[in-house]
Amino acid sequence: MFMAKRPSWDRYFLDLCEAVSKRATCDRGRSGCVIVKDKRILATGYVGAPTGLLHCDDVGHDMRKVFDDAGEVTQHCVRTLHAEQNAILQVAKFGISINGATLYCKLTPCRICAMMIINAGIKRVVCEKRYHADKDTVEVFKKAGVELVVINQDVEEYDKQ
Repeated sequence: MFMAKRPSWDRYFLDLCEAVSKRATCDRGRSGCVIVKDKRILATGYVGAPTGLLHCDDVGHDMRKVFDDAGEVTQHCVRTLHAEQNAILQVAKFGISINGATLYCKLTPCRICAMMIINAGIKRVVCEKRYHADKDTVEVFKKAGVELVVINQDVEEYDKQ
């Protein structure tokens, strides 16, 4: 008799992030997020414009240039919210506590998402890969006592990074 190997809980929830990401509406950042507590899903989120506003897939990106301390220029689409932000907003909208929860996502969260994660009381973040600008995130998570687990140390690359 064949016995399939069950995935770990981290792999299971990361795989669900991939399924959630299929709803994303910006092709630059098709990612999903799952917030879990006691192995129960509390919320999901994906990259997308706020409710009622136009999506990148429909009208194109709203690109902005950002300059870092070294003078490097990166481009960001500001039409959408990140998957992590949308998941946190879902629990806020419905009054669900995520204090002590684990957040699963595709990439190391950006600095703004990291600060939201900290203030929401999330204690553990598991991501598939690294975000190219995750230095601040790693630092603030460490200072705030948020455990960060990155499964694959590769840095995600995408168009107009």
